Amino acid sequence: MYERSHTMYRTPARTFVDVKKVILSAHEDTGALDKVGFYDSWAENYEQDVAILDYRAPALAAQCVSAFFQGDRSGAEVLDVACGTGLVSAQLRETGFQLFTGVDGSEAMLQVAKSRGIYQNLHKCILGTEQLPVQSGLYDVVVIVGALSVGQVPVSVLQELWLATKPGGYVCMTTRGNSDNLDYKAELEHALGALEGRGCWRRVAVMEVAQWERAVSHLESGYIPGAVFLYQKRF
Repeated sequence: MYERSHTMYRTPARTFVDVKKVILSAHEDTGALDKVGFYDSWAENYEQDVAILDYRAPALAAQCVSAFFQGDRSGAEVLDVACGTGLVSAQLRETGFQLFTGVDGSEAMLQVAKSRGIYQNLHKCILGTEQLPVQSGLYDVVVIVGALSVGQVPVSVLQELWLATKPGGYVCMTTRGNSDNLDYKAELEHALGALEGRGCWRRVAVMEVAQWERAVSHLESGYIPGAVFLYQKRF
């Protein structure tokens, strides 16, 4: 009498090689609906993957906002644009902020964000295709982390971020600084400067960070750079 042994099968742990494939796919310049479908499929593994990537942008953005915000954090309205699963708002909550509205184009990402119990409001919106579904001039802090890059959100969204912010409020933005994003970064910096030149906001801080996330391109090694921009709305 032979007994059949049963092996417990588990989902293999994801590796950096797995994550490289995903990140390179995320950076592809595809249509808005294809991009949303990609993020819907990534939502389940997103936080595990960015941890493997050592993705530091959410923490760096939250640190930048926290360093300069002088008001009542418990009553401050925060708009988290391209919120994904809620990593940035989770970091901001650790610094005392409590009121969060999230916007993202992926329903699956929004469902993960909802499960955190951080957000009072969540809205689905494909940035660059649809207008932000929020009230103008309401938010003390507006953040957009990880979405301002080539193949993601167009620079033109800056105007909407400015409109959503109340006078005296802050807008925090990030972008990558590696070779395939340099043209976009230059375009972004030009647009930021143009709005400043019109008196729309003033530059508060720019943090150029050498170790932003682990490099995934075969043309790069180690870590790629990135930048955090913080502006304060004038009117």
